This record gives sequence, C-alpha cells and structure tokens, in this order.
Amino acid sequence: DEATGWLLGEEHKGLRAMFTMMNEARIGVGLQGLAISEVSYQNGAAYAKDRLQGRSISGVKNPDKPADPIIVHPDVRRMLMDQKATIEGGRAWMYWTALRADLLHKSGDEQERQRSDDYLGLMTPVLKAYLTEKGYQHASTAQQVLGGHGYVAEWGMEQFVRDARIAMIYEGANGIQALDLVGRKLPKDGGRAVQAFFKEVDDFIADNAGVDGLKPYLDGLGAAKNDVADATGWLMQNAFANPDNAGAGSMDYLNMMALLCLAFGWAQLAKAALEKQKAGEKDSFYANKLVTGRYFLERILPDGKAHLAKLKTGAEAMMALPAEAF
Repeated sequence: DEATGWLLGEEHKGLRAMFTMMNEARIGVGLQGLAISEVSYQNGAAYAKDRLQGRSISGVKNPDKPADPIIVHPDVRRMLMDQKATIEGGRAWMYWTALRADLLHKSGDEQERQRSDDYLGLMTPVLKAYLTEKGYQHASTAQQVLGGHGYVAEWGMEQFVRDARIAMIYEGANGIQALDLVGRKLPKDGGRAVQAFFKEVDDFIADNAGVDGLKPYLDGLGAAKNDVADATGWLMQNAFANPDNAGAGSMDYLNMMALLCLAFGWAQLAKAALEKQKAGEKDSFYANKLVTGRYFLERILPDGKAHLAKLKTGAEAMMALPAEAF
C-alpha cells in the first residue's frame, strides 16, 4: 500500500517483455527437472547394485553372498529403466532445443531463424511441464528404490523429492503450460510451428527408411506423430464448439507432444549408435543405448495412446458435477 512504482521499459509492453524472460526461464526450469531426474536415478541405481535383499525369482544370481542385489528384481529394473529411458531421450531433446536457440541467435538464414523461433515457442511449455513432472516422479521413484532408506534424511533422497516439487509450480504452473500450448502456441500463425515440426519428423522418417536396424524407432516415431496429428485435429474441431474441451485435454495433449519429442530424440540416438556399430565400434555404450531405446519404445511410448483416448472424451464428465458436489 502507498508504494512507489517506476516504469521499466515502454508503457503497455511489459507483458511482452516478461514473456521473453519467462520463456528463457522455463527452458531452464525444464533442465532443472531433467537434472533432478538424473541425480535421483544415479543414486537409485548405485543403491540397487549394492543393496542385498532376497533372491532372483529366476534363480540365484549371487551364490557367494546371503542374498542377491535388488537390481536383479524386475520391478526394481522397471523403476530404473523408466528413469533411464526418459532421461536419455530427454537429454537429446534438450540438446536439440538448445541447438535451435543457438540458430535463432546466430544463423545467417532468416528462414532458419524463423523456424527456430517457432520451434522454441512451441516446445518451451512442453519441455517445462513434462520434464519437471518427470523430475518429481523420478525423484519419488528413486526414493522407492531405496525403500525405507529413501525416507531418511541421511541418504539424501527425500531432499531431492522436496526440491523437485517446486519446479512444477514456478515459472508458470504446469497446467498453465498446457493451456499455453493448446490455446496460444498451436493456433499461432495458423499452426505454422506445429506443422513445421510434423514435417521435420516426416522428413527424418523418409530420409532414414533404409537404415538397417532403425525401423522399430521410425515406426514408433511415425505412430506417435500420427497420434499427435489426430489429437491436434480433434482439438481444432471440438474446442470451438466447447472451449472446455481444449482445457480438459490440454495436459494429455502436452504429454503426447512430449512423448513424440522423446521418440524423435531416441530415433536420432539409435541412428547414431547403429552407425557406430556399423563402423566397427565395439564399445558396449552403443549396444546399451539401443537396449534402452527399445525399452522406451515398448514400455513408455505406448502411454501416448492412453492420452489420446482420454483427450477424445472431451470435457463432459470432467465438468458435469456441480461445484457443491466436490
């Protein structure tokens, strides 16, 4: 009350200036989500290889010790692989986005700068929301790998969980990111950004159709792209009739777009690994990369189908209850 304010910049241009700052910060927060995923995963994986508990259901793996390490158990592997496959695909996605930021500022090609600007505008809310959601989820999952130790401050995992939670809220809560994507970024410039991204994916698939070993990745990428295109068309047809349909499906749409980006990242990672192997590289790094990518295709990418099914139910059931019924 009775405070003095000073005008910074031009009058009535403050919101535009704020969004320039916020968009850069949102990419940074997405990176924060990826980083908390990584450090949580590293701690969980180290613990799983060290902690002895029970015996493998497929037969003893460590007969010289009183128990097997918990990493032999499929459900522990599931938790670790969910993290590993998302983190590695997310890292490729983040590098790809950083490259676009460099091209926006440094490219001498005006069309390239425009494409990069469009891409950054489209992907910023997706990166921020998805990677921070996964950061919190992965911190909690890694805490689960540690069991009771994960809940004790001495081990540090509960600190990761507490630190990860704020990233889903600040620089625009994740629900706002989804609304920004569906309400502002999709229709902007007649859908130019999303159509350019679809074309980029289609071109990659066409250009690499003959690469040995890459077909599963290209098939997964193509199916994910078709599902996002389907969802885009559904939103365009149904949001005008009832704007709540856009709001009800916005988070599902954001998750589908994120999975498409991860699939694109994994297709590029797999191509690079296959090229290294074809050139005679024997390092297990590349074989392990392909196994992790296969896990992504089989166990994570199918989530997009569920998001599409939910999105197409619209807002009716979501909005039907009167407020007093809650």
